[in-house]
Amino acid sequence: MAYKDVYAAWKSDPDAFWMQAAEAIDWDEKPSKALFEKGKNLFEWFADAKVNTCWNAVDRHVEAGRGEQTAIIYDSPITHTKREISYVELRNRVANLAGGLRAKGVEKGDRVIIYMPMVPEALEAMLACARIGAIHSVVFGGFAANELAVRIDDAKPKAIIAASCGLEPGRVVHYKPLLDGAIDLATHKPDFCVIFQREQEVAELIEGRDVNWHGFQYGVEPAECVPVEGNHPAYILYTSGTTGQPKGVIRHTAGQLVALNWTMKNLYNVDPGDVFWAASDVGWVVGHSYICYGPLIHGNTTIVFEGKPVGTPDAGTFWRVIEEHKVKSFFTAPTAFRAVKREDPLGEFVKKYDLSGLKQVYLAGERADPDTIVWAQDHLKVPIVDHWWQTETGWAIAANPLGIEELPTKLGSPTVPMPGYEVVILDDAGHPVPAGTLGAIAIKLPLPPGTLPTLWNAEDRFQKSYLNTFPGYYETGDAGMMDEDGYVSIMARTDDVINVAGHRLSTGGMEEVLAAHPDVAECAVIGVTDQLKGQMPVGFLCLNSGAGRDNGDVVKEVVKLVREKIGPVAAFKLAVVVDRLPKTRSGKILRGTMVNIADGTEYKMPATIDDPAILDEIKDALKTIGYAQN
Repeated sequence: MAYKDVYAAWKSDPDAFWMQAAEAIDWDEKPSKALFEKGKNLFEWFADAKVNTCWNAVDRHVEAGRGEQTAIIYDSPITHTKREISYVELRNRVANLAGGLRAKGVEKGDRVIIYMPMVPEALEAMLACARIGAIHSVVFGGFAANELAVRIDDAKPKAIIAASCGLEPGRVVHYKPLLDGAIDLATHKPDFCVIFQREQEVAELIEGRDVNWHGFQYGVEPAECVPVEGNHPAYILYTSGTTGQPKGVIRHTAGQLVALNWTMKNLYNVDPGDVFWAASDVGWVVGHSYICYGPLIHGNTTIVFEGKPVGTPDAGTFWRVIEEHKVKSFFTAPTAFRAVKREDPLGEFVKKYDLSGLKQVYLAGERADPDTIVWAQDHLKVPIVDHWWQTETGWAIAANPLGIEELPTKLGSPTVPMPGYEVVILDDAGHPVPAGTLGAIAIKLPLPPGTLPTLWNAEDRFQKSYLNTFPGYYETGDAGMMDEDGYVSIMARTDDVINVAGHRLSTGGMEEVLAAHPDVAECAVIGVTDQLKGQMPVGFLCLNSGAGRDNGDVVKEVVKLVREKIGPVAAFKLAVVVDRLPKTRSGKILRGTMVNIADGTEYKMPATIDDPAILDEIKDALKTIGYAQN
């Protein structure tokens, strides 16, 4: 079947489509139907089924005779460590850890916070919770104590599983003092903490509260898989909220199993046994969906990578991992490719490795600029798929479904909506706009399986954040357009659409022009307040290493380019060269914070910021062009 046939099959009978997809899952009790309506704009999938995630991700592959297949490859250039864990070994390790948790009183429905670096034990902790029906909440390792405390008070965990430390190039991140500080700050106190001691730093345990990862598992009965209801929360994942209070996105068990399993072949084009690598972190939704659950549910080998795209040791580390572990599908963020491209603009490192096993590459996390895609296409010679999704959706809203059919690439577009998602472009009043017109992107309810059914203990906030603006639709918060062929383009977050003298302009469109300049490695455009025109665009440029150009010349050239490509209407006159852009650890550029700095308005330091010192550099750069009032 072609993509249009698959999409039409879903649209004509969504229940039958998802029930057929559900046949790939091992159910303890099969669902009677796919969709359950639970109230105004509230939906659940496969709610009356009984199923266990860990069984589907681990045990069933062992039972099917594939226990010796590698489940997890751990590759850590930071510690110079590599090891492989088979499905049977993974089952035993997870069952023992789950048994340890159960022996200390963790039961179905209890919450467990996981505060770990990129080590296989992080996946084992997630799977151990799933095994006994506990609800895990992974918090990015190294998060500040006050941010961790907010999540402890919201989730109220019975236990916290943490590592003694995390590792960054050239430094150790001390997790245990951050954890202790968070528990001191939090009103809610966990019953106990499990500490995985890393050899790079052995932390001091607090008597009566902390237990050693290995020690507390000795002599306990390994836990069997506990069947849970289809609508039982598998996990809570906090995403930043506009109020500064994080939103706890929840994922129901059955919907996640069905949706993620469906995507592994249809979207990522891998078969059981193939090696799949998502170069993300377990703290992000990509780490949940495509480092831990998706590949393992589908019987793939997944890679846990503890390193960086550049500097561990060089811009060839991605290609080494792909060659060495025979990766078939690779998934990373555009910002990682931009970092590699900046260090290696001519792709010299790519040539050093045999990448013949690599069949496709996927980019997500923020908009993939055409220049980065072209660079990857030129050097890797495989399909480069920009696909669009969110923490809330858990899997792709729009993509090029290579396992069904490879559709033509349109640069700047994540291609077409996936089955389950009816995407519409609306104006501010909620009316559909013509093809090619910029508007707010919304998705007709119900959302498909595997997406958020609500927020943790915050149904009112769920309605207000996502459902109230456009009744009957989920508001994505992204702005963009759809062309006559149904291709979606994500231009910016809706708050990144700027109004210049009455013209609604996308900062993403301007960034696309700047990124096309041969000396620009990475860029961002923000709208700053202007007395005359309402807002004015300002560009930030990071140049390729070794460009050797005068900054002023590059600025003049990009201003001219925007004038040529978008027109004088953009009023683009200001750009500044900086060494780096402020980003979250997942690679999203913190444009909103940059706007606050330029406008001199107060802002809260983003919890996910990679390096707070960059904000001072941005402030200094803005001052050189007459902005940054504070």
